[in-house]
Amino acid sequence: MRSTVLGLSVTSVVFSGAIFGFFYAWVCSTMWGLDRADPRVAIAAMQAMNASVRNAVFFPAFFLTPVILGLTAAAAHFSGRGAAAFWFGAAAAVYLVFGLMLTFTVNVPMNEALAATTVPGDIAAAREIWRDYSPRWQVWNQARALASGIALAFAALGVARL
Repeated sequence: MRSTVLGLSVTSVVFSGAIFGFFYAWVCSTMWGLDRADPRVAIAAMQAMNASVRNAVFFPAFFLTPVILGLTAAAAHFSGRGAAAFWFGAAAAVYLVFGLMLTFTVNVPMNEALAATTVPGDIAAAREIWRDYSPRWQVWNQARALASGIALAFAALGVARL
């Protein structure tokens, strides 16, 4: 059982780190770059990135992180490592609510609305669309990044308690 818990623990940290890194990159580079671009380019680029993100490489980190964290919590619990189980369970809950569910309730609807928008030829109209979208999207992405970072820290605390 120890090797199972250890393997799940390492997987939990890797998955948590991957999704934290994904959201963090949007915070500190991608959106800042798009904000500096011609808004027509920014809208088209965001539409393309949102359309391409649903793929087999992204799927495990985004969807399976809370599953792996939950399995790790259960395995740790059943192997008598209650403190580790608590931290892995807390990591799963934080990411599930403030990462995954937040994405489905806020960022995805925003992305779908942007996807349905025709990129205007007029730069002023495009600037207005981008100004309505980007700041709000970034606030919620920062929340996802923070939550994912907390989940990663909690998973690390779980490893430390093994």
